[in-house]
Amino acid sequence: MNPVDTKIQWEPKALAKYQRMLEKIPLFHREIAKKVVEKKAGINAQERGAIHVEEQDIVRAFFSEVPMAFYSLMIRLMDDAGFDYKKYEPK
Repeated sequence: MNPVDTKIQWEPKALAKYQRMLEKIPLFHREIAKKVVEKKAGINAQERGAIHVEEQDIVRAFFSEVPMAFYSLMIRLMDDAGFDYKKYEPK
């Protein structure tokens, strides 16, 4: 699934950050992460009634769909990509 092919469009800056992060995910996990995060990010945006997938939708998708075993790597990659993840971090 390509995010630009989903029913809901992705906000360009958020998409660029997402793609930057995706490039840094180890190849073995990249396709799995891509499928689950893109699907969940679209659902998150639709649930908010938004017309675009935004940064908050992507970050929340990573937090809800990526196993906690990869949490520290995910946080590092979010930082590297420029995501402001702290306000969406689960408590």
